[in-house]
Amino acid sequence: MTSQALRSMDHSASPEIEIIADDIIVHRNVMVRMRDGICLATDVYRPAVGGRPVEGPLPVIMERTPYGKTQRSRSEIEPGMSQPMTRTEVASHFVRAGYVMIYQDCRGRYNSEGEFTKYLSEGPDGYDTCAWIVEQPWCNGRIGTTGLSYAAHTQAALACLNPPGLACMVMDSGGFSSAYRTGIRQGGAFELKQLTWAYNNAKESPEAMADPLVREALEGEDIKAWFSVMPWSEGRSPVRWVPEYESYVLEQWRQGAFGDFWKKVGIYAEGSYDTFPEVPIALMSSWYDAYVRTTFDNYEGFSRGGKRPLSLIMGPWLHGNRNTTRSGDAEFGPQATIAGNVTPTWLEFRRRWFDRWLKDIDNKVEAEPPVRLFLMGGGTGRKTEAGRLDHGGRWIETSRWPLPEARDQAFYLHRDGRLSEELPKADAVPLSYDFDPSDPVPTIGGALTSGQPVFEGGAFDQREAPQFFGCRQPGLPLSARRDVLSFETAPLERDVAVVGPINVELWVSSDALDTDFTAKLIDVYPPSEDYPTGYSMIVTDGIFRCRYRKSWEHPEPLAPGEAFKITIEPFATANLFAKGHRIRVDISSSNFPKFDVNPNTGDPEGMGRTRKVARNSVFVDAARPSRMILPVAEPSLIKSLRPLASAD
Repeated sequence: MTSQALRSMDHSASPEIEIIADDIIVHRNVMVRMRDGICLATDVYRPAVGGRPVEGPLPVIMERTPYGKTQRSRSEIEPGMSQPMTRTEVASHFVRAGYVMIYQDCRGRYNSEGEFTKYLSEGPDGYDTCAWIVEQPWCNGRIGTTGLSYAAHTQAALACLNPPGLACMVMDSGGFSSAYRTGIRQGGAFELKQLTWAYNNAKESPEAMADPLVREALEGEDIKAWFSVMPWSEGRSPVRWVPEYESYVLEQWRQGAFGDFWKKVGIYAEGSYDTFPEVPIALMSSWYDAYVRTTFDNYEGFSRGGKRPLSLIMGPWLHGNRNTTRSGDAEFGPQATIAGNVTPTWLEFRRRWFDRWLKDIDNKVEAEPPVRLFLMGGGTGRKTEAGRLDHGGRWIETSRWPLPEARDQAFYLHRDGRLSEELPKADAVPLSYDFDPSDPVPTIGGALTSGQPVFEGGAFDQREAPQFFGCRQPGLPLSARRDVLSFETAPLERDVAVVGPINVELWVSSDALDTDFTAKLIDVYPPSEDYPTGYSMIVTDGIFRCRYRKSWEHPEPLAPGEAFKITIEPFATANLFAKGHRIRVDISSSNFPKFDVNPNTGDPEGMGRTRKVARNSVFVDAARPSRMILPVAEPSLIKSLRPLASAD
């Protein structure tokens, strides 16, 4: 494509000039033409004097979003604010700091032309937008990118193509390392948040915005009822009213094996790590977010060669809730927010990052701790006034990830439900249960996002309650189910910090052609006055689809009774298991509606309409020892984050 084509605009759209203040103007709905002729709506905020734009080139900050370039982002909120800032308020902060700020609607969303196919247009569209930006007289040739979630995915996508001008990035809770391993699929299973996202966001599609009947049809669907009649198919889903959304989500669901589909730009940064631009990158996520693995995989991949300045921050929150103090039912205290603990404000963190890497201001950003993590735990264990568990926690710092002070420690599963460092007996009989796909284990929190109104993430007691989809026995702990195997340590004699990646190695068998196994790490509080039956807080969880036991690329049916080893990889975490608590792992075969339910028939992914009850077994003998491997560190050796220094 020629540079002239990249510079061209659709002037028939007549961009509007709006004076925000004497010192800020915005060119709204500049239609930037992509290589295929589609034009994307773009707002350009510029410094001004007396309402007239400042002449001369400046560095540019860009966010590309599917959520509306003029809509408030729910995450742009600082402590004390009653509602999130508008895009204009955020842009004004950066414009007054000497930047041009750009927001762009992704293809097929809001004011942009084209058809929306989730994730897969963002690489080329981002590249073409950067190429257009650097040709403008108000750009000095340096671009920084920013954004949360999908707006982090758009950043990783464009960076994989090495666009002109890209100089630094702030990727918040997203930027797929490999969507096959986290974000769309995980352990071979399909993440059903993709369905709730498609349903919720189809209401903002051009079709729904242009035709009130389409939106009314979507609003008239009972999304929870639809979750009880899976899998969906063409014309048999709540998103059938917007066919392009139904089409992309069914394709994601049915692409079970790892192949060319999963290696596309936009969902596979791993494929570009060796050629990824050597630009400074700030990465952020949280322990109860859906992008824990993505963040750490990207950190490892971007660390290769050691030339790229990196900053890594992990909090205890839900997706993008960086200035909240809780997750689910757990309260982490005022020290949990990023503002006032890691940085004065999130706005200031980004401004200082951009000042350093777009303006070459020596503000010592690179001297700050490269890895800052919130170590959950250590609270009173009492109920707060708001009725939440006071789990507590503190910020820690380290030079790298995984935590150098952590050492892998194996905890073996025993037939009597013990979890200990002792090897199991040689003659231990396996534990078996019946997994009925029509009665899956309900999802009660965990690391996930975008599940509303069907399910929600966070730290919750693993006890059935009416608020959680699929619960049939409110009040009963999930461990009471016959298809859940629980293994726990004796009460801990000292505090134990678990900080890092987690592996659950299981020897298993099944009488089905295919089945799943799940693992869930739980912090078990002892009984107390506030919690007479204790409190079993989910820390992290994972899943493994057994047809992929030999390879992600080539699924194979199971042989009935075949014993084989699998490794479930729950998301990494940082949690202090306090003295007197127990460490528990729950093993089962479903976690619905977080993941799709395996029908146990071996049918193609997302296609099976019949179901089979599977007799699943977990081996716990010396020859086939099942175990959980935890990264354990001595709490006193973990360095607390130094007090917040005053910003420049």
